[in-house]
Formats: sequence, structure tokens, C-alpha cells
Amino acid sequence: MNYTLDPELVPLLAARTEQAAGVAARERGDWRSIREAGNLGQAAMAALVPPVTGIKTATYFATAPDGARIELRWYTTGETTAPGPAVLYAHGGGMILGDLDAYDTLLSWYVAHSRVPFLSVGYRLAPEASGTMLAEDVFAGLTWLTDHAHELAVDTGRIAVMGDSGGGAPAAATAILARDRHTPLARQILVYPMLDDRNQSPDPTREPFLTWTYDDNYTAWKAVLGDTFDTADVSPIAAPARLSDFTGLAPAYIDTGDLDIFRDEDIAYAARLAAAGVPVELHVHPGVPHGWDRLAPQSGAARRAFADRIRTLAAL
Repeated sequence: MNYTLDPELVPLLAARTEQAAGVAARERGDWRSIREAGNLGQAAMAALVPPVTGIKTATYFATAPDGARIELRWYTTGETTAPGPAVLYAHGGGMILGDLDAYDTLLSWYVAHSRVPFLSVGYRLAPEASGTMLAEDVFAGLTWLTDHAHELAVDTGRIAVMGDSGGGAPAAATAILARDRHTPLARQILVYPMLDDRNQSPDPTREPFLTWTYDDNYTAWKAVLGDTFDTADVSPIAAPARLSDFTGLAPAYIDTGDLDIFRDEDIAYAARLAAAGVPVELHVHPGVPHGWDRLAPQSGAARRAFADRIRTLAAL
């Protein structure tokens, strides 16, 4: 199989390759180095988001099952007084990096264009937190949003959970917990989500295009799962692709790139949802790697993806 990179992204990846040429390769398992580099990368991507104005923010806190305080950041246009939809968001970063600040510009952009308020969850990261704790933090955000729906003018029947990349795992797991704990959830919106810890066999044909590598994936999942990594004991609340029963989950929107190592697990997850009778909208964008929309937000592929997401959000 011969893959071809989207022509609009060729200069971008060439520049990344040139920059990486003088940097020592990260050791497999070195989550600290990935976190340091990734946080810098997320700050750089945030600067590429077209600026918006008029978004109001507020800070709240939820309580996790173990008593930890989880920071929540609410984004709204401030225009709505009647109960309407809302989105609970889990940021990306392989579950080992990232924070609320790095997503301020992106979530403000989503809110400005969809007119749907967002609640971003500052879930704890691995390895400081592990296993199902990350999803429980995000679910605590959903519980808080449901409990405070009246004061925030939110219709509890129109709440969606959304996550990108590493945030896709706790977002998808929150959809599972919502089903199992009988908490209403209107939709799950998963942007190139990281769902399957067993995705550890490199595809050499895609290797030249990867922005999140198989070594990165090993390092991140090992940090999340610890001693349960590569065993049968992994909970689907930590790695949602481990789920066996998909019936009754919230309708799903999933998008991914054809040059993303998550492509196959995302397609498989969508197929298993569909087989269980869950409505699914799936997009596989040709010629683009993981995070292409953040790296090249003005590219045609990014504009198409953002348009589909805004359409999905506006329909809540």
C-alpha cells in the first residue's frame, strides 16, 4: 500500500522533519519527555486557531470519586437564557500531557461558531493518575454539569461528550459510564480518538507520515495502565475498545485521518457501535496524519472536518 500525503500538508511535515533532525530521539517509555515536548506543541497549535471574541468563561470544580477537586472551565456566548445544549470536553494529549489553558482558543472557537456552550474538564493525567481514574474525572464533570444544568441554562437531554486524541478515551468511557449509570447523554463526538491500548504493531507504510508514533502510543498507554498493560485485565473504562457490549450507547460522531495510527481502531469502534444499533457518523480523511486540523487549520481537509463538527454540534 502506498500512501500519499495531502499536498497542503507536505511543506508542514517537511519542516517538522527538518526540525526533528537535530533533536535526540525520545526513549520508549519516557513519558516526561513526551509531556514536555507535547505541551510546547499544544501551545504552538493554540496560536494557530483563528481568534474569536465575545466568549465568556467561568471556573468551577467537580469532585472525583476519590475526593480530588477537578477543575472545570465553562465557555459560553452569554446569549442563551432558555435551556439548550451543552458539550463536556476532554482535551487531547495522549492522557499524559495537556491542560485546560492549551484548549482555550480552540474551545472558544467551537463555541463561537456552533453557539453551543462547552464545559472543559481538567482531568488528572497519567501516570500520576491511572486506569479508570481519568474517565471518572470526566464523568464527575458530566455529573456536575447535569446537577447544575438549571443555573447554566442547559437541557440535560441535550448534553454531549466530546474529546480529541488522548481525550477520546475518557470521553468515550464517559459515554459508557453514562449508559451504565443511567445518566442522559445525547451524543459522543470523538475526534481521532485514542481508544485501544493493543494498537502496538507498527505499520511501516504509514511510518513516514506519523505525528503520534507507535513508540509514543506505547509510552502513553503504559503510563495509563501500569502493570495491567498488555494483559486481559484492562477495563473498557480505561481503554474503550476493550468494551464487549456496545448496545445503548449514545449516538456517535467519529473522525480520523487515513495516516493516523488510530485510524483502524477508530473505524473498528464505529463498526462495533453500528453493529449494536447505535447511530454513527464516521469520517476518514484521506492523506492526513494525526492532528492535521490543529497543525494546518487553514487546509482544505481541516476546514472540511471543522465544518462537519460544527454541523454536529449545532444539531444538538
